[in-house]
Amino acid sequence: MLAKVCSAAVNGIEAYPIEVEVNEAWGDTMVVIVGLPDTAVKESKDRVGTALSNAGYKFPMGKTTINLAPADVRKEGPSFDLPIAIGILAATEQMNPAPLEDYVLVGELALTGAVRPVKGVLPIALRARMDRKKGLLTPVENSAEAAVVEGLPVFPIRNLREAAGFLEGELKLLPAKVDIRQLFAHPNDDELDFAEVKGQQSVKRALEIAAAGGHNILLIGPPGTGKSMLAKRLPTILPPLTLDEALEATKIHSIVGLLNPGQALITRRPFRAPHHTVSDAGLLGGNANPTPGEISLAHHGVLFLDELPEFKRGVLETLRQPLEEGRVTISRAAGSMTFPSQFMLVAAMNPTPDGLMPAESRSSPREIQQYLGRISGPLLDRIDLHVEVPAVPFRDMSSERTGEASAQIRERVVAARWRQQKRFASRPRITCNARMGSRELASHCALQTDALDVLKGVMSHMQLSARAYDRILKVARTIADLAERDRITTEHLLEAVQLRSIDRQLSA
Repeated sequence: MLAKVCSAAVNGIEAYPIEVEVNEAWGDTMVVIVGLPDTAVKESKDRVGTALSNAGYKFPMGKTTINLAPADVRKEGPSFDLPIAIGILAATEQMNPAPLEDYVLVGELALTGAVRPVKGVLPIALRARMDRKKGLLTPVENSAEAAVVEGLPVFPIRNLREAAGFLEGELKLLPAKVDIRQLFAHPNDDELDFAEVKGQQSVKRALEIAAAGGHNILLIGPPGTGKSMLAKRLPTILPPLTLDEALEATKIHSIVGLLNPGQALITRRPFRAPHHTVSDAGLLGGNANPTPGEISLAHHGVLFLDELPEFKRGVLETLRQPLEEGRVTISRAAGSMTFPSQFMLVAAMNPTPDGLMPAESRSSPREIQQYLGRISGPLLDRIDLHVEVPAVPFRDMSSERTGEASAQIRERVVAARWRQQKRFASRPRITCNARMGSRELASHCALQTDALDVLKGVMSHMQLSARAYDRILKVARTIADLAERDRITTEHLLEAVQLRSIDRQLSA
């Protein structure tokens, strides 16, 4: 007898339907799985056979053929265990096959028949809703993640018998429920706060500007000045995630398997800080079948690269496309994948090879230039703000006064972002000033004559590139938004120029 069960797999960050066909026939006892299965899928026949026996079912004694369609796409992982087991039960008439095509099933089977969690359930749930399925059967640990998809009943399954009983109508299961509003309303009691940072008012101001406009920022200062401490607190002043942003970020973490058991959504902006020994595949994504890397895991959040010059130059150069386009395309023998990567880059570095400020350094000017030269000009052009982080004076360190809280700074950032959303209402792809193109720069960053003359002199003296010119205008626009001004003034422009310290150092 032939039985068909609906399942799904993930390609990139999107899911596509998989039809599991199981045919039981006379012949020698054997199980054949076809449809480009990987090793984990091929091994499912042993897991499924033992799980069926331990759950009290009979394993077919003849030849069992299992086809995973479409046959020209490689299938990976153990998520097909549950649909294969249900298909075998239907093909051997141990259960009623009537409702099988109305539901999507995913899950790994333990040898006891218990159902274990799998990766990528959120994109599978979105695909099941698109295909108008009546429901999705998932492991209990994945049910909250899938339940955030409105309009799709999600039924948590603990074991194989529970799944078979529900599909036959002998067992009633309540669909999982998630209060999305409550997920976003949780208190941030364990959050870091800018109030804990002593001094560094100019750096805090630069980080506020970066957060308000979505700008990339480079922090330059000696060890122990608080560069990492400040960077880790940047997410606390960023605007809260919207539901669409949370779904996009959760999809990426889901397919990589980074969601905690029972976690429904990522409701805080991601903060990723890879070590400087990371490979280009670890940063961008890769492997035989491309999976997201650190820059995609930082989507809608912050990517922090500490000790920037210590990263391999080739790895850093791969950041150009993501920083410019907000996505990364990876080509492998298995195919080409595009992953979203709209993140804020926060990088930190020492000002000289020995870590001291240039005026105090024992390094020669040539050695300092060579050290700074580890970061290419095109990459520096894509970093909007270059900020010096000086040593904290003793009076600030010993003071009992606390700095401004993250909540207060976030209010100003959210207000500035609201002005930008209103400005770009007709261009939803542009979410902040940092994402402006040439057309938006011409429309919203027009300068008056005096400001234009100042910028002309700056460009000539510092020998800046056209890309740096655009970055200065974008940052000036953000400074004007924080000041609630419609036009960019000379004051806004000069502050934006001051926030490109490496350009000023190289032009000196």
